[in-house]
Amino acid sequence: MGNAPLRKRGRIWHIEATIRGRRIRESCETEDRAHAIALARQRIAELEQTGPVALRAPKLTFEQLAADFIRDYEINGRRSVGKAKKSVEKLAEVFAGWKAINITAADVRGYVEKRQEQKFSNATINRELAALRRMFKLAVRAKILTPSQVPSFEILQEAPPRSGFFEPEMFRSVHRYLRPEVKPIALFAYELGWRLREIITLQWRQLNLDEGYARLDPGTTKNREGRIAYLSPALLAVLKSQAAATKELERAKGKIIPWVFHRQGSRILRFNASWRTACRNAGVPGMLFHDLRRTAVRNMVRAGIPERVAMQISGHKTRSVFERYNIVSEGDLREAAHRLASYGQSNGTAAAQVVHLGRTATHQRSP
Repeated sequence: MGNAPLRKRGRIWHIEATIRGRRIRESCETEDRAHAIALARQRIAELEQTGPVALRAPKLTFEQLAADFIRDYEINGRRSVGKAKKSVEKLAEVFAGWKAINITAADVRGYVEKRQEQKFSNATINRELAALRRMFKLAVRAKILTPSQVPSFEILQEAPPRSGFFEPEMFRSVHRYLRPEVKPIALFAYELGWRLREIITLQWRQLNLDEGYARLDPGTTKNREGRIAYLSPALLAVLKSQAAATKELERAKGKIIPWVFHRQGSRILRFNASWRTACRNAGVPGMLFHDLRRTAVRNMVRAGIPERVAMQISGHKTRSVFERYNIVSEGDLREAAHRLASYGQSNGTAAAQVVHLGRTATHQRSP
């Protein structure tokens, strides 16, 4: 390196060069000129090969990764941006102030161990790791990092999906103890399997009580797709009664009430306490409102509704997720046994024939 791009500042050697039209100044952190020349050659070769990526990567911080991650959620209109921000908050408890290139696989494992010590579930930790991994992928896509600078992520084993669902008598018991304004919401979820947010944001303009159907506009659902579902006579009667009561309330208050489900004209945001109390009084504490969604899917399949139609009604986009909700209960297993017994009787008591044949074969082998 006859004319090495080195300059001594104090006692330390620094690289001063122009790479791809960009001026760089970096410390070699050494007083030894020979060592500085070797470091300069290595660094310049790296910069010549990777260009802007190598120049920007050392300056990229976790905060910049996180900001771009949230911006990506907001630009794409993802409804789970709130959950994304919570993941960033948890990750920042460990990685705030870190340079992105300093986050290694070992550091990721350390984060996992810390969260496990705090008694968080593997599913929660996986969502946070997914957020961190997405941050790095966005940086690679923006050509700020190279794939080799992305740490590896090991996904944790998650617990099996929740399998709670309501048998008919169980639902009737809980429904009996719910507050009046919550009862039609629960019935709607029990029959159609819509998500709670989709139900409580439903407006009268989305109902056609003459034709007997409800619709969701495109962009308002979790999968961004609109859908329509026809109502059973019982649910339709409940909603017509709700409409009549709402019109009386509008006349009394002198204002329009757009929400199908409301508390004296005010939009319902949550009813967690009412739900827990009803479940406790019905003798089924711990049941979730979301279990109604699982129940609706299961009921539709058991009623013989084609899976494609059931998925359209409930709003499941992929069959894999739909199958997680199509749960077999002990009652299903008992029913299977009864059907098998009936089949055996209709075919000449097949089970009895098998036993008889077994005894005959044993008798023939006896001396």
